[in-house]
Amino acid sequence: MALSTAEAEYIVVEHGCTQIIWLKHQLLDFCVRLSKVPLYCDNTSAINLTKNSIQHFKTKHIEIRHSFICDHVQKGDCEIKFVKTENQLADLFTKPLARDSFNKLRTKLGILDIKNVV
Repeated sequence: MALSTAEAEYIVVEHGCTQIIWLKHQLLDFCVRLSKVPLYCDNTSAINLTKNSIQHFKTKHIEIRHSFICDHVQKGDCEIKFVKTENQLADLFTKPLARDSFNKLRTKLGILDIKNVV
C-alpha cells in the first residue's frame, strides 16, 4: 500500500519501465534497437525520485525493490518526462472525468463520437 501519491506514482512509473525493458528485449529479436523510450508522468515528486537514487528521509519507506528504475533511467533504457495532468491521456481510462475533459482526451486519442459519425 502506498503512503503517498508520490510513492504510488513512482511505483506505477516503475511498472511502466519494466514493460519498456521487456518490449525492448522483444524488439531485439527483430533487430530493432531503441534508446530512451519516453515514459510520461504527471507527478514531479515521482519524476525526481527516479532521477535521484539517494534515499531521502521522506522516502525511506519506499521499498528497495522499486528503486531499480533509477538504474534504468541512468542507463538510458527509458526517459521519464513530465506531462501536465490535463494532457495525461491515461486518465481517460483510469479516472472519472468531467465531460469536457473526457471529450478533450478522447479527441487527442483519435476516438470518434459515434453519434457524430453516422
